[in-house]
Amino acid sequence: MAVLEARGLGKKYGEGWVLRGIDLAVEAGERVALLGPSGCGKTTLLNLLGGLDRADEGEARVEGRGLGALPAADLARLRRERLGTVFQFFHLIPTLNAKENIELPLQLLGRPFSECAARASALIASVGLSHRADAWPSELSGGEMQRVAVARALAAEPAALLADEPTGNLDRASGETVLRLLADLTERHHTALLMVTHSEAAAAICHRVLRLRDGRLVP
Repeated sequence: MAVLEARGLGKKYGEGWVLRGIDLAVEAGERVALLGPSGCGKTTLLNLLGGLDRADEGEARVEGRGLGALPAADLARLRRERLGTVFQFFHLIPTLNAKENIELPLQLLGRPFSECAARASALIASVGLSHRADAWPSELSGGEMQRVAVARALAAEPAALLADEPTGNLDRASGETVLRLLADLTERHHTALLMVTHSEAAAAICHRVLRLRDGRLVP
């Protein structure tokens, strides 16, 4: 069973279709890059599969569960438990230090304090930032912030990771570090990865590359 799946997925704004007839499946442990020009619907597709938006036709599924039919509370819980997200601009909480940012998703799930602390310590070590655990986001470089964001996205051991231009705001060296981490951590945890990117270097860490044009997947 696919971890992430789109079946005839479509989304429109006003009278215009942004996406139409999207069919795709991402398996556990598989890394898939989604490429295409600006405005072609890449982020919209990511938002539909991540439960941040509702489709106007077809269905988005996570581990076989159709998102469109889920009540809001169930959808929110599925997103917290089974999906991790990495953004271009990090979105760390400025009033929490690096380790606390990683702990936050587990706290929201009601996990015991000791479990949150142990998991965060293991993850911050896995991205090479144990020595920066107490640093505030304002004290971190862009590459360090994104490494913390990757660790946070994996905190709840999600089935799938959705990444929207994860290296788009980084210099080349920092971007390469983040890409190596994404490849290593998704391999280690057998996590599905769907990554929106303009970068061929980012696409190169993936098993498959899909291209979107004018709201449709193209060969």
